[in-house]
Amino acid sequence: MLDNILEQMIDTVGRSKQDVFEIGEQCRQDYESITDELKVIRESVFKVIKEGDELEQKSRFSRRRLSEVSQHFQNFSEEQVREAYEKAHDLQMKLSLNRQTEARLRERRDDLERRIKNLQDTIDRAEQLNSQISVVLNYLSSDLKLMGAALEDAKERHDFGLQIIEAQEEERKKLSREIHDGPAQMLANVLLRSDLIDRVYRENGAIAALGEIKDLKKMVRSALYEVRRIIYDLRPMALDDLGLVPTLTKYLSTIEEYHRSTNIRFVNVGQEKRLPSKYEVALFRLIQESVQNALKHSEAAEILVKLEITKEKVTVIIKDNGKGFDIKEKKSGSFGIMGMKERVEILDGEMSIDSKVGSGTVILVQVPLTA
Repeated sequence: MLDNILEQMIDTVGRSKQDVFEIGEQCRQDYESITDELKVIRESVFKVIKEGDELEQKSRFSRRRLSEVSQHFQNFSEEQVREAYEKAHDLQMKLSLNRQTEARLRERRDDLERRIKNLQDTIDRAEQLNSQISVVLNYLSSDLKLMGAALEDAKERHDFGLQIIEAQEEERKKLSREIHDGPAQMLANVLLRSDLIDRVYRENGAIAALGEIKDLKKMVRSALYEVRRIIYDLRPMALDDLGLVPTLTKYLSTIEEYHRSTNIRFVNVGQEKRLPSKYEVALFRLIQESVQNALKHSEAAEILVKLEITKEKVTVIIKDNGKGFDIKEKKSGSFGIMGMKERVEILDGEMSIDSKVGSGTVILVQVPLTA
């Protein structure tokens, strides 16, 4: 069953990657088409400017001729006077039409250049998202599949194994939804928004278009953040390379950058040493889940994460000043806390939660270190 779930999720993420690729290819086709049109427009602008310069010279000459005729009216026949006036008027009209054509062509040229720039930005974002989704697929195809083999080896712990499978299934479903409904949809909206910006500029002017561009930037930034968050949630590579303390420092700093309204403070008061992999992974996930819960549900302005590593044990405190909750109240979908408790139990540790409505939340975790 777990293998089937993984295959379905890999298939879903693969289709999302294909959708992103197709969007990028469509943008490239539009880019090439608009580039060809821009080349023609630029040549037309050059031609119109050249014609305008020639008309300007002829118009100046005709005006001088008309001025000469007007000053010495008695020396010219009525036909010559009329001819001088009509020629000057005709050249002036042609020059005026030429200037109007030049203005329209310049406006079209500038519009095409803006569209090309927006399309190039969309293409770059699509390539970036495709690369990051590939990383997600690699995780799904390799690291997460190892969980199936690990669970097969732990069948004797039947009850606990069932809970782990349920947790993994829920996480995979959540990840599948996030990738399908998040970055892929956002990128599709980017393409639609780029067309909207073009129409807004033509109909409402540059100021309105700039407002739409700002919204577009926010949308792209959100899509990138969602992909990075998904990758980080799977497993931060720095955990294996650097250890728990440096990874937590970087992770919490990154999370704070994306949540400007919340101050996240990390304090390490113990030893900064490497722990066995199972401890580092479990403790990182505990802290990650706690911080994410505080950001999503508590509306906290401040979050404190305190870590102490000694020879005998590891102590973790996660404290926030958010709205808190009633720990006696059971809510549907509150599987995160259950998963946190299970992780602590795997390490033979203890976990307590102290929270009241309107008084924030304090989570205390203590895990003994075996020799």
